Amino acid sequence: MVPFKLIDLFCGAGCFSLGFSSEFDHPFVSVWANDVDTAAAASYKANFGHCTPGDIAEVLKDGKTKIPPAEVVIGGPPCQGFSLLNKNRQGDPRKQLWRPFFEIVKRSGALIFVMENVPQLLGSNEHTQIVRAAEQLGFKVRSQKLLAANYGVPQIRERAFILGCQFSDPKQFFPPAETHFNPLTIPLLLHLPNGFKPWRTVRDAIGDLPLPVGTEIRHVGPPLNLHFHRTPTPTSIERYKTIPEEGMNRFDLQRLRKDLTPPCWIRKKTGGTDLFGRLWWDRPAYTIRTEFFKPEKGRYLHPAEHRPITHREAARLQSIPDQFQFRGTKTEIARQIGNAVPPLLAARVADCVVALLGGREAKSRRGVCAKVR
Repeated sequence: MVPFKLIDLFCGAGCFSLGFSSEFDHPFVSVWANDVDTAAAASYKANFGHCTPGDIAEVLKDGKTKIPPAEVVIGGPPCQGFSLLNKNRQGDPRKQLWRPFFEIVKRSGALIFVMENVPQLLGSNEHTQIVRAAEQLGFKVRSQKLLAANYGVPQIRERAFILGCQFSDPKQFFPPAETHFNPLTIPLLLHLPNGFKPWRTVRDAIGDLPLPVGTEIRHVGPPLNLHFHRTPTPTSIERYKTIPEEGMNRFDLQRLRKDLTPPCWIRKKTGGTDLFGRLWWDRPAYTIRTEFFKPEKGRYLHPAEHRPITHREAARLQSIPDQFQFRGTKTEIARQIGNAVPPLLAARVADCVVALLGGREAKSRRGVCAKVR
């Protein structure tokens, strides 16, 4: 199959593009990409050779901007406008960044688009507007929530995908067939389809890594370059040691050492059960966000060691290969890791796009053969 041209918008470091690339045996070549985050754009350029940084609306206003032809446009407009973590969702301008996404779909002449976002997008007014706009451009559209763990990512991370196709109904191939299952709900003794595997776990992803060294990005090869400590306070270390068992969290800390528990946690009687939580070795991680290095933000404590997970561990829990290159400060790289589309999940969505384009090519060849006869 000949390479297909790909455009990636709101591209971050490029993990969505990675899932469509030859790294995962897919015939897509990135020809244009954009992100407003200059560090993320630098990471994309390091991996794919190009990226146009800047605000997408301003880039499109620039008369010098030339959008190349491409068969496929992918991207994840910033999701904070839909996120449950955003307390000011009403009127958030980031909810409208799908509009320049479609402007580039039009300019590139794309046959297929894939948009990724938080699950809260589906069922929202914006989702209705997105589907309507896509249909007005001639696309048939299919939307679906996908759980990353069901596709080999060692993480319980649910994302929404919208796939539009100009020449065929996406539901022929989308959503992708699941490749992994929750062994807690499906007994391993059942007769399962060939290749159907149990969820990958934290142990599968990071169990081979040595103890982290230092507190800064290291000038060594991967995986150790991003495998470094933080500098927790003595109080934080005491908190870690108070909840040594897998699965413990802030409520266990309060039960065992109320004197070490922040007053705001004591006042908060419900919710936030994963705050200051330890991962389990033999389960997938919970959602990796941009501040995974802060245990007070989620279940980010190492299963056995008294520390939060490292950048390398977070990247592996996102299914990002060790050789993938990041640029920027520790905080900027953490943001890129947390915002990434897990490449393994992206690759399974790419399977659907390949199937759609392959079917179109096969149909075209049959038409040519019929004319020759």
